[in-house]
Amino acid sequence: MTARLSLGATPRPVISVRHLSKAYPLRVWWGGRGHVFQAVRDVSFDIAPGETLGLVGESGSGKSTIGRAVTMLNPPTAGTVAFEGTDLATLTPQAMRRMRSRIQTVFQDPYAALNPRMSVGAYVAEAFRLHRPEMAAQDRRDAVAQLFGRVGLDPVFMVRYPHQFSGGQRQRICIARAIALKPSFIVADEPIAALDVSIQAQVVNLLQDLQADLGLSYLFISHDLRMVRYLCHRVAVLWRGRIVELAESDRLYDDPRHPYTRRLLAAVPLPDPAAERARLAAAAPAPHGAGLPGDLVEVAPGHWVAAED
Repeated sequence: MTARLSLGATPRPVISVRHLSKAYPLRVWWGGRGHVFQAVRDVSFDIAPGETLGLVGESGSGKSTIGRAVTMLNPPTAGTVAFEGTDLATLTPQAMRRMRSRIQTVFQDPYAALNPRMSVGAYVAEAFRLHRPEMAAQDRRDAVAQLFGRVGLDPVFMVRYPHQFSGGQRQRICIARAIALKPSFIVADEPIAALDVSIQAQVVNLLQDLQADLGLSYLFISHDLRMVRYLCHRVAVLWRGRIVELAESDRLYDDPRHPYTRRLLAAVPLPDPAAERARLAAAAPAPHGAGLPGDLVEVAPGHWVAAED
């Protein structure tokens, strides 16, 4: 089944995830047996060059866990993650450090990602200092100034500190750091969740422009279903740590097949109260019981749905 989740005749995937699972050990009481919490189980997907795959689901469904496992910030307990054909789990720490210049993450809280004791210019320049130690100090400053301009910030802001910026500006700084080393793949873990609505649109448009200019591939994790449809080429719906539906964005939104997907889309409010009540009344009941989603079945070309137990 997983072999057919690839994108057919498209180029080799930038990221190929197969049977990824992540378990966390629970507290072991004195004299008791150790137990684990299975946060993610048997997840498989590909991301093609220049593609954005959206990952949606309720809180606790395992979205951020997948994002951190794919980048090896929190390695999976089972399965494989291949970046441009290389299994990341087989790399030595030194090789993985070099590979991180090609794989970057933009986190949800930009203020927590920044160093409050370091100017934002020095923060962005750290990428060059660590991965390009041969660069002269002036060359690093020039490169950072160019990055600031590329993300819509005045280079004179380079000497300022994180507390002197708004949330949207901080996220632009984090994006500048992420693209500094010209990566191929970025995990955007709810990068707009902490921003005002007007600023969200600006950051999403910036991500689109950078993708067009640099050929980036994104794993875009978000709760905002409308923004996911706008930005993403394909969408994977996550429930209880497993993908229950995977399809092209428009197809999934126009023809959701899994009950959980339909309930998730029904949670997006409509401005018309009568239409909202009618839609909620017609929505499929929420999945129930303790059973886990079954294997994915292709119900239409490129449209995969988990079989119901």
